[in-house]
This record gives sequence, C-alpha cells and structure tokens, in this order.
Amino acid sequence: MPSVEMSHARSALRDAAATAEDLCTQLGSAKPKLVVFFASRDRDHVALNAELRKRLPQGTRLLGASTNGEIDRDGMHENTVVLSALSGDFEVGLGLGKELSVDAARAGDNAIRTAARELGARPDELGSKRYVAAVIDDGYRFRKEELLLGVMSMNQALITVGGGASDKYLESGPDASALVHVDGEVATDAVVVALFRTDAPWGALRSHCYTPTGKILRITKVDASAKRALEIDGMPAAKRYADVLGIDVPDLEFTKPQGFAANPTALRVGREYFIRSPWMALEDNSIVFANMLEEGSELEIVRAGDMVESTRRFFEVELPARVQSPRASLLFHCSGRKVFAQIAGKIPELSKVFGSAPPCIGFNVHFETYCGFHINSTLTSLTFGAS
Repeated sequence: MPSVEMSHARSALRDAAATAEDLCTQLGSAKPKLVVFFASRDRDHVALNAELRKRLPQGTRLLGASTNGEIDRDGMHENTVVLSALSGDFEVGLGLGKELSVDAARAGDNAIRTAARELGARPDELGSKRYVAAVIDDGYRFRKEELLLGVMSMNQALITVGGGASDKYLESGPDASALVHVDGEVATDAVVVALFRTDAPWGALRSHCYTPTGKILRITKVDASAKRALEIDGMPAAKRYADVLGIDVPDLEFTKPQGFAANPTALRVGREYFIRSPWMALEDNSIVFANMLEEGSELEIVRAGDMVESTRRFFEVELPARVQSPRASLLFHCSGRKVFAQIAGKIPELSKVFGSAPPCIGFNVHFETYCGFHINSTLTSLTFGAS
C-alpha cells in the first residue's frame, strides 16, 4: 500500500539556530527523505539553511524558498517559518538552474536534467503517472514562461506544479528579492525542480474562484516585451477593457472592486480556464499583463466568486476526489489572492479554510505554474496520498 506521509512544524523565532531547533524538536524522531520549508524573506536564509542541515538526518534532502507569508493547517501566517518532513514510498531528485535572467530556458533545462539524472530517469519515463515535478523559481525575474520551456524539454507530458519564491513586495524593485534552497545551497536568480517518482496516489491540482462571462477579448497589438497589450480588439487596450466591463479606466486598478482582481482574463484550454491576469493600466492606455501575450490570441473575461467557499470546496470535495486518502500537500498560493482577500475583508475566513486541507505547508507565491502554464490568482497544489 504505497503512501507518502507528512509531518509539519512552524516557528516564529528569529534566531536561525533557535528556529531550526524549534522546528526539528516539533518533528520529533521523524527521519524524512525530504524536508521542505518556506521562510519569511526577512530571515537569514543562509544561516537557517546551515542550522537545519546540522540537525537533519544524514541523507535527508532539503528544499526551500522565501515567502510573502506562510501557510499550514492553522491558517495564513506572517514572518514565520513553516517546515514539512516527507517520508514514505517515493524517491526525489533535486535540480538547481541558475542565471534565470540570462537564459531562463537553459536554467529550467539544467534543473530538470539534474533532477532526472539523480533518479536515473529516462526522458520517455517522465510522462508516466509515476513522475511529477514541483517547480519553484525566483518570481521577481518574471521568466516563468521561458523557464518552463526548459523544464518541459525532456518530456512535454511531464506534470508540473509550483510557484515563485517571493518577498513582501508585490512588484519588483530595488527592495524585492527571492531565494530558493537546494540542500546546502541558497540561490537567487534561480529555479529549483523537485522531481518525484512514486507509486502512491498523487495529484497536481489548481483552484480559483472565477467563472467565465462569455466576454472575449482579442489581443491585437503587443509591445516588444510581449507582456504589454497596446490594443485589444483594435482599440487602445485599457479603454477597450474598461468599456467591456462598463467602467472607467481608473476603475481597472487591481485593488478596485470592479478592477483586474475581480475581473481578470483567462485562457481556455479544453474545459479548463487558466487565469492570465492583467496587472495594471498605464497612462498611454496600454495594459501590463503578468503573462506573455501573443497577437491574435483570445482571452475571456472571468468574474470573481466566493474565494472562501471555492477554497473550502477544493479541500473538502475536489481534492479528496482526485487523490485517494490525501496525506501531504505542498501549497502555492497566489499573493494576489491574499491581496484580494484583504480588500474584501476575508483574510480571517480564508485563513480558517486551510484547516480543511490535508497535512500541508505552503506560502504566498509570486505567480504560479501549472502543467507547463504560467498562471495567476490561483492556488496550486501537489498532494500525495495513500493507496
């Protein structure tokens, strides 16, 4: 009866040694194959990594990231460290790809090939049900689409899920930076791939609170970055978007009640809707998107529903229907969802809903990835269970 089990801990202590001691004490005598931790960006990550390595059993692999808030079954937290110990019927290979900002595709390719090499996995095997990958990148490099090309290079059928290592800042700038951990190495401008091989049940899942409206926008002109829409339906982008919603351009602001957070766009793939959100309208009536755009592509406006109820349903109904006896979840929660919940005054309710999750740790990420797509305003999850 293959299974993957998780025990988890959380600490609000500041000193690296004291934090590591607190976390490992909470784990007790567990001898995990893999430890995953997510720590507030204001921690000394190099020192914390070293102190954890001192206390973990020899041979235990270590994976980590900086955060914009941490998550476990007790809810959503700030300025803490959450840590999980994974054990059971799985093997894991870890790969680190550096210099995202120089060549993101190569960084993704290096990471997946290193992880696969550790497992002795052939490219043709990676598309089977025995393999799944978690991908964590430096979110502030804004190179998810390109790095995913590299991660998927060995096998386009490989299932991937993840999100961007983060900081307390929603936008990039001189004060924003993110870190990832692989064993004893702490890196920025990098991506890490954790490739799992297991016969236990698992699912790579995603949840959002949006429903389609039938309002289709055609991207007719983009700038050289491919992330700024200049025209939609042949008209100035922001003006057209606002007209379709029946509001004024200033009301498109992400935090406004009828703005981009409440009415983003989505790419329809089969029956799935992958959120690909506008970020901000500029004075020249262009719109900056979080994702890359292609001229001639069509996106559908979607409308926000009840985030709390949709998340509860995800944990209580959808996830157990997909993963038999769920025992361990890694959660990648969009920082935009956190902001939207704050605007709506729903943080306490949303935080409480994580009590319905299986044993889990997670963090507020800087954009998410799911099945080779860069998405946003979404909760993505890698969940393992028991036969």
